[in-house]
Amino acid sequence: MDNRDEVKNFLSTRRARLTPQAAGLIAYSANRRVPGLKRSEVADLAGVSVEYYAQLERGNLSGVSDAVLEALGRALQLDDAERAHLTDLARAAGPASRTRRPPAALQVRPTVQRLLDLIGETVPAIVNNGRLDAVAGNALGRALFAPVYATPAHPPGAPANHGRFTFLDDRAHDFWIDWERAADDAVAQLRTEAGRDPYDRALTDLVGELSTRSPAFRTRWAAHDVRLHQAGVKHFHHPVVGDLHLDYEAMELPAQPGLTLIAFTAPAGSPDEDAIHLLSSWAATHATIQELGAARRRD
Repeated sequence: MDNRDEVKNFLSTRRARLTPQAAGLIAYSANRRVPGLKRSEVADLAGVSVEYYAQLERGNLSGVSDAVLEALGRALQLDDAERAHLTDLARAAGPASRTRRPPAALQVRPTVQRLLDLIGETVPAIVNNGRLDAVAGNALGRALFAPVYATPAHPPGAPANHGRFTFLDDRAHDFWIDWERAADDAVAQLRTEAGRDPYDRALTDLVGELSTRSPAFRTRWAAHDVRLHQAGVKHFHHPVVGDLHLDYEAMELPAQPGLTLIAFTAPAGSPDEDAIHLLSSWAATHATIQELGAARRRD
């Protein structure tokens, strides 16, 4: 991906969404020619010259100081995820970043898999990389995401990928109770990863594939939204156990940069905990992925 284009589009979309009123400025004319703030207004708020801000918005972040990045974050009212993304874009603009990072792992260390299995009776858990490939999981986690593993949207030999499932399999609209939110989250996570590693060929290919095949993805990708995926609630309609509303915690694996372990839980005594127990029983007595995949292909 072209880092200069990423910077230009990110800054211009953040500027366009911020009104003068929200920025604490007085709009002297109701017939403004640009949506949101003018470049001169952002420059004034950030305490830099108009010429320098215009240079930044043209995509030239190479050598920009942390102080200027902080000032831009304040001026554009960026949230934590957006500030981190801007920092990643600036880092990627430096000459040292031209060397590609090692590709994201497609398997976890044995000790991580052991941990997944130890909690697997009651806690569904999976490990994703930044491209949303499902790298690992315990049996309960694979059962929870069985439709993702079983989808025909994945090319032969490719790992299960949450982005492909969400945008290329119509049945994702049934699996995700709030498909719109799930779709927004998936694109925001891929956009965040693109900022961290714009030279990841596999990520570039995935984005190109999804942009070509899915108008819904293409529209969201153009918005340049990013989001932290740390904790919250996921809402599923599982084909075996029905509706599930599960809390999740996402934890990066320091020994394997780029991998994130996501664990799902439910309050004790809740219907969702009962559904997890039912899912666990089903996973223990079925060849989860293969059987569900075969059944779905027969539908």
